[in-house]
Amino acid sequence: MKPLSNEDIQAFLLVVEQQSITGAARRMNLSKSVVSKRVSDLERGLGAQLLMRSTRVVLPTDAGLMFYEAAREAMHRLNTAAETLSEHTNGLCGELRITAPLSLTQLWLGDVVADFAAAHPNLHLALELDDRILNIEAERFDLAIRVARLPDSALIARRIGVSSRVLVGSPDYVSKNGAPASLDEVAQHRCLCYTNAPVSHTWSFRSATPGGKPRTLSPRSAFASNNGEALRDAAVRGVGLAILPTFIVAKDLLEGRLVQVLPELQPEDDFIYAVYPRTPFTSRKLRAFIEHMRLALLASPWDGLAASAESTPESIQGPAECARALC
Repeated sequence: MKPLSNEDIQAFLLVVEQQSITGAARRMNLSKSVVSKRVSDLERGLGAQLLMRSTRVVLPTDAGLMFYEAAREAMHRLNTAAETLSEHTNGLCGELRITAPLSLTQLWLGDVVADFAAAHPNLHLALELDDRILNIEAERFDLAIRVARLPDSALIARRIGVSSRVLVGSPDYVSKNGAPASLDEVAQHRCLCYTNAPVSHTWSFRSATPGGKPRTLSPRSAFASNNGEALRDAAVRGVGLAILPTFIVAKDLLEGRLVQVLPELQPEDDFIYAVYPRTPFTSRKLRAFIEHMRLALLASPWDGLAASAESTPESIQGPAECARALC
């Protein structure tokens, strides 16, 4: 058997993970023909068929799956060893692939990530913004930043921050429709719903009694989106009421474009997690990035703005208070 090429192995690993030669070629910034040839060369070198190809999907054979598991682990160990040696003299190096939520990153975390990149010039940082819950192992991400209440998982999830949420509407909407005086009345209003999470998560409120179960609503949806900023824009324009993270609406509350409704009924908090695969060895660069993010989120900067807004007349509880605030 002739020596195997690392480039051929990397191409094969990506084809398996993407289930597509096209997807692997896009990730490697190569043409499909080059990736296909690399996999074919690997198959000839091993003397075994590794992939079953069809017009719709590419899947590993039994031999291909066996080789994939062994090669992936070996490549990971080789890269880790090379990076560990280099870090002794050059600082953090190699590549760190991160996926993070769109709104949180654009509004607050972009500078934090950029500061980390600037502090470690030998590290290639790849940041992709996506609100979907991705399979980070299949997509070859080292880390995902997620805002959620996470279920049990084979992944490691480290809590690095709190994402408080508020029920909001525009002054115009509240003036025309009145502010709900109770949770039951909220369900009678036009509501804006987030589609990337179950309604029972997004429209859940803390119990009035310690240790009690949260109260949930199934509101009448007037507008739905998979993006919090789109829901914020709809709320500002008076489409309806929305429960949104304070990191999205803090400035709108402070500047009066939105008002807090029923502030005595607190939506359940979400949490900000750093999520990464469970491996025998957590790289130094991953640990350093997580700690950098944790320190940046230690005192959620957006909550200071939200607290300032709560002390103004625009934070209202009912129709009478609303009328006084809008006079």
